[in-house]
Amino acid sequence: MTQVEPIASIDRAVLRHRVNQALADFLADQRTWLAAIDDSLVPVAEALEAFVLGGGKRLRPAFAYWGFRGAGGVDSDQIVAALAALELVQASALIHDDLMDRSDTRRGEPAIHRRFATRHRAAGWAGNADSFGEAAAVLLGDLCLVWSDTLLNSSGLDPATLARARPVFDEMRAEVTIGQYLDVLTQATGNTSVEWAGKVARYKSAKYTVERPLQFGAALAGADESLRAVYSGYGLPLGEAFQLRDDLLGVFGDPAQTGKPAGDDLREGKRTYLIAAAMAGADTEGRAALARGLGDPHLDAAGVARLRQIIIDSGAVAQTERRIAALTATALAALDEANLPSVAYAALVDLAEAATRRQE
Repeated sequence: MTQVEPIASIDRAVLRHRVNQALADFLADQRTWLAAIDDSLVPVAEALEAFVLGGGKRLRPAFAYWGFRGAGGVDSDQIVAALAALELVQASALIHDDLMDRSDTRRGEPAIHRRFATRHRAAGWAGNADSFGEAAAVLLGDLCLVWSDTLLNSSGLDPATLARARPVFDEMRAEVTIGQYLDVLTQATGNTSVEWAGKVARYKSAKYTVERPLQFGAALAGADESLRAVYSGYGLPLGEAFQLRDDLLGVFGDPAQTGKPAGDDLREGKRTYLIAAAMAGADTEGRAALARGLGDPHLDAAGVARLRQIIIDSGAVAQTERRIAALTATALAALDEANLPSVAYAALVDLAEAATRRQE
């Protein structure tokens, strides 16, 4: 096993600050551009600044950065700016996800579609306020996706470096989009198989949270195919473990930590691995209660507590925790096969802990 350096040498807070600064500088430039077109676009700039800069652990840029460093890349402000573009992809996915799920909040603040619906009502504009908010969310999510290209291309990296990484960046954005579709399809079909839940998790979250950011960083550094394969062996299981932790938080998480109401995934009817395992493990009465309660937007605190207990009693929580532990172990074993610089190895071990336990 590679010798691990002290965690102080891979302080995630320092990298988070640098990513946040790159995003703040970029969004300030976009605010100027929007305001020059028309004053009515200033609220768009304000909303996206608040959304993008208002929280987040910046895990995707962190995985990409250490994928870059693990491939021998040399740190620079330009590389940090390029990797910050991943947060605009994330912002696009979250804005659209909140709209599709009809979520009221994100990180403890109104979701974008709710924010603009409220603006419509407060101004007394014509038409339906909710429809206006929904249209605004579609467009602002699209704008974030466009801006991810803009930030990447304006990062200061040379064209040849950008060209090496462009296929990974484009594939990642396509994968998360089809993953979102598979998630929507799941809600429509009611498919609760564990196999299907795993596929949705892989494309909606696992690939674009860990594997593709690692490969994006590796491509920017000019890594060979063998290192990219190592990163897949680490990134895919770890990304799935990340999503499984997210599934648990969506049902059992503290709203102060998740930024969303308790049990929101139950009200939204999310057919996750956790729910699939609960459906497989619960008795007939429990399965019927889960089927009735899932997707009920009016599910109250007592109803949430009832469904939580069914999920616990089914053994699904314990099964999901075991799955997280097994996937994380698989990821770390793959990492041990690589001959990475010790600081990159240490950082990726640290990130595995951060992604699957969410302690910071």
